Amino acid sequence: MSALTWSVRALDHALGGEQIYRELLADEPAAFWLDGSLTDQHSRRVSVLGTSTGPDAEVIVRDVADGDVFAELQQRLSARSAQLDGVPAELGEVFSGGYVGYFGYELKALTGGVAAHAAPTPDALWMWANRFVVIDHDEHRTLLVAVHAPGDPAASAWLDRAESAAASWYMGWREAPPIAMLDLEAHLEQDRATYLAGIDACMAALEAGETYEVCLTNRVRLPAVEDPFEFYLWQRQSNPAPYSAYLAVKHSLAVKHSVRYGDLAVASSSPERFLTVDGDGWAECRPIKGTAPRSADPAQDQLVAKALAEDEKTRAENLMIVDLIRNDLGRVSRPGSVQVPQLMAVESYETVHQLVTTVRGQLRAGVDALDAVRACFPPGSMTGAPKIRTMELLDQLEQSARGVYSGALGYLTVDGRADLSVVIRTAVMTGEQTVVGAGGAIVLDSDPVAEYDEMVLKATATIQGRTA
Repeated sequence: MSALTWSVRALDHALGGEQIYRELLADEPAAFWLDGSLTDQHSRRVSVLGTSTGPDAEVIVRDVADGDVFAELQQRLSARSAQLDGVPAELGEVFSGGYVGYFGYELKALTGGVAAHAAPTPDALWMWANRFVVIDHDEHRTLLVAVHAPGDPAASAWLDRAESAAASWYMGWREAPPIAMLDLEAHLEQDRATYLAGIDACMAALEAGETYEVCLTNRVRLPAVEDPFEFYLWQRQSNPAPYSAYLAVKHSLAVKHSVRYGDLAVASSSPERFLTVDGDGWAECRPIKGTAPRSADPAQDQLVAKALAEDEKTRAENLMIVDLIRNDLGRVSRPGSVQVPQLMAVESYETVHQLVTTVRGQLRAGVDALDAVRACFPPGSMTGAPKIRTMELLDQLEQSARGVYSGALGYLTVDGRADLSVVIRTAVMTGEQTVVGAGGAIVLDSDPVAEYDEMVLKATATIQGRTA
């Protein structure tokens, strides 16, 4: 591979993400928006929007049968890093370039599970981000970045286009899309009776000692939306979250064995961090277990949050997943470094309160971000515990592939960092349909009707937002 170089231009104001996407990225075959503009949950709020274009453009589309995509990405990141002369200092603390995309749930077949169901969407989709815009909302600045061969005039032309993109930020109120008006329960893959029967089967497995917790999920299958990007703009307005994101592949892409996929868009309002890896090799997971709906009455809302924090069943769910993640991280971390700095804290979002724990560990020498992803995938909060046996039970109880849902979405950088969310509160849109996954953790003292209602609440929050 030939050498690549960085071109970075800095603007002393924060551009609007919607404007950048519309003017710079909407017509690209593949594009992404990792949207950090609408949350106050982190000290530094950064959005990254971009695409893969030019002579070294690359969009990796893989199914689990195509081989080990984790190993393939390790090799590609190593090769890309070798092409580049370090990372510009101004990018180091925000986004240092690399691949943006997702790992779908069915990749569990590479990490101890089996390929029980085949997804109609790719099991992995990753874009080499060689043109991107970083919007630092806290520092009120924007970085325009091209990664390119030395002397490439197309890179300068792209930066010129980016610089001339409208700098005004405006988000008008959007009307709900037609699918938000539908009765979601009428479109469940597993209807109420079927899902409750699945919960009964989970309870039997729990009583037999086969598992301690089962994250049983369902899917809502809705008509296709006319404009996936407009749907995402509605979603980010109605249900903003720390890991809001939009990925779009607009044209069919050939992959191995002549398999082809059509248009695909992923609109996510996930509140949950799957895994981050920082420049010092610290890996961190923030599992969510426990969800309660917000109340419009402030006093009642506080009571709901307090009840969630004190609910014994919810705390038991959370603790079991924390133990699982400590074990996952322990396989790739320095002995004694795995810690739990935050245990079961209530975090509040537009539509729900959630109970969140933080688990950290420092990766061993010779272990990289993709090794950590492999060790922890799929997210334990989406399987239950113990992970392998529980996934086997789920394969029997769930009628279809989870696909993108329950996987991980975000970025892997050329300097070894990573930031990935758990794919929940997410709509997966193709030309044929819109699919939303939702579920909940089943434990011995679960109330089946309450579990069903929680599953419906989560699906409703994804499609209807604050109207839920």
